[in-house]
Amino acid sequence: MIKFEYPDGATPIDSDETAGLLLPHISTKAELDRWEQDNINEADMWAEKYRRKDIITITFIRRLHKEMFKNVWQWAGKFRKSDKNIGVPWHQITQNLRALCDDTNYWINNSTYKTDEVAWRFHYRLVFIHPFPNGNGRHSRLMADLILIKIYNKSRFTWGSENLAKPSECRKRYIEALRSADRNDFSFLKDFVRS
Repeated sequence: MIKFEYPDGATPIDSDETAGLLLPHISTKAELDRWEQDNINEADMWAEKYRRKDIITITFIRRLHKEMFKNVWQWAGKFRKSDKNIGVPWHQITQNLRALCDDTNYWINNSTYKTDEVAWRFHYRLVFIHPFPNGNGRHSRLMADLILIKIYNKSRFTWGSENLAKPSECRKRYIEALRSADRNDFSFLKDFVRS
């Protein structure tokens, strides 16, 4: 079994999930990150061409994750089947996602929040639910960006203008913004997404 080291706030992949690696030649986290990023870039291009605007659905949430990781993980697009260091209990994922989609569609249809706030609130709740074995942060950031692009015809968030998958000062600020949001202080996340 491959042992990966994870930056603060990352979700470790357990041994059952590691067995789902489609690329047996990968032996380091850096190699995994590179392959995943190549797949994510392909998914980003796929999502840009996606014509439908009804992206706030469980079906699309799963499809996007599958597109992002299908070349790397067998379980791409499948909900986790174990509890993690973050997230709702695994057996509550579907009901929490259904509530998130319902709430977000309500916010959009009723102009409950401004554009950016809809996207970052969706991002935060999706990270909090943590539906997949791994890739939740990257997935939820792309989902938030797609809300801005597809639904509001606005520009993406900048997310600190750095790669948040790698340990850095920027990643520390992002994790702190999420932890502050856990305490119902969303001011750091609101500022971070456009920094």
